Amino acid sequence: MAQVSRDTPLSELTLRKYEKPSHMPERQVVKKICLSLGVLQPGDSRDVIVDILHVLLKGRKRKKLLTAKQIEDAVIKQRKRAKLELLGIASSNIRRQIRRLKEIMLVEKVNNGYRIAEFMPLAEIYEKKIEKFYLSSISERIKEYLAIVK
Repeated sequence: MAQVSRDTPLSELTLRKYEKPSHMPERQVVKKICLSLGVLQPGDSRDVIVDILHVLLKGRKRKKLLTAKQIEDAVIKQRKRAKLELLGIASSNIRRQIRRLKEIMLVEKVNNGYRIAEFMPLAEIYEKKIEKFYLSSISERIKEYLAIVK
């Protein structure tokens, strides 16, 4: 039987466009950010990544590093307060979701804590790290493939 080769991408980025933001609760805005950046799928009920990012954004305001355990505890408290199901709150899943936020360069690990990258505003992170670096490198590679097929 012939072996099928796998095309494994070096990097991957999903971007979505939604309606203009208007008078939404803060958690809903964070959810739209997660959806827009592709770390949450539309219709996904397991949206703990929204709460993780929300907790880290609150930590950014105080310029505070948070351990994975502190993030987990804050996420549980936040989901209970909002009367949301406690789905996806296992420690292993919290760490996996933090890793996903690290992969798109929104979050970084410093010593044993996590923070929004350099405590910068998300708009600045998106412009400097995602748009100018990450998206640009993906776009350049696509152009290289396109140039070959003239």
